[in-house]
Amino acid sequence: MKLFVTGGAGYIGSIFVEQALNTGHQVTVFDNLTEGHRAAVDARAAFVPGCLSDEAALAQALRTAQAEAVVHFAASALVGESMTNPGKYFQNNVGNGAKLLSASVAAGVRKFVFSSTCATYGFPDRIPMTEDLPQRPINPYGESKLMFEKMLLWFEQLHRLEFVAFRYFNAAGASGKFGEHHRVETHLIPNVLKVALGQKPQVEVFGTDYPTPDGTCIRDYIHIVDLAQAHLLALQPGKRGFFNLGNGDGYSVREVIQMCERVSGQKLKVVESPRRPGDPPRLVAGADKAKDELGWKPQFPKLEDIVSTAWTWHRQHPNGYADGA
Repeated sequence: MKLFVTGGAGYIGSIFVEQALNTGHQVTVFDNLTEGHRAAVDARAAFVPGCLSDEAALAQALRTAQAEAVVHFAASALVGESMTNPGKYFQNNVGNGAKLLSASVAAGVRKFVFSSTCATYGFPDRIPMTEDLPQRPINPYGESKLMFEKMLLWFEQLHRLEFVAFRYFNAAGASGKFGEHHRVETHLIPNVLKVALGQKPQVEVFGTDYPTPDGTCIRDYIHIVDLAQAHLLALQPGKRGFFNLGNGDGYSVREVIQMCERVSGQKLKVVESPRRPGDPPRLVAGADKAKDELGWKPQFPKLEDIVSTAWTWHRQHPNGYADGA
């Protein structure tokens, strides 16, 4: 298919683009590079610099690409920032998202795949978390993603725009070529590995008194390549709806640190800090729906595989994409 990928220069988008090209799809990447990196765009893809707020440029790019499907990764995605600057999140994730939906319909796009988040659930009523749980976001980031999910339902009903929305848990790891480089890094695994690389002095653990076996938060980590493969499966005609993406296994902060020590061969300095407000003790996906309806099967479910691929990439790219924009 001819794919139009927003945010294709970012962490998740870049690896989806790589996997899509490997599968034979034609890809146009549309990205303003505020968070992404030009060096993260696969050389086989067409790259169009631009922002979703520029409706004329967006419409032109969609027409030129002759897009059959849009895969939408572009978003503001820092939970903490959304609590201090909510307007940015509603403007970018909702307002600019609405422009993309309208432009997609005008360009004749029939399929739309959306990068959503488990943050739409808020504090879950039960674990594992399934798609039928109530959605009660506790921050503007999660709220903005939920608002876009609701827009998808209306655009499907009124414009027959078939969609799949994936509620991610914790994406991690790397492919052979591309990995994780955020200008503001909030994710646990890359931050721990920065300590192993000598780029940070210590690992901070926020909260050790949670009602979990070792007192630290438990999260579900999913390999970035497995995440990308789910998006490729979503492009099949007739596939639609909302799907969780996770491995169904949870690892505590301490377990992740221990795995990073094991993979890197280093003992890391750990400092315990108070809890951060709003961190649920445990978030683990129930992803049976994606497996049953899309035929998705994670190939790298083990934490060791996830951390090992991340460590390999970070050692090979200690400055991330800094040397190549």
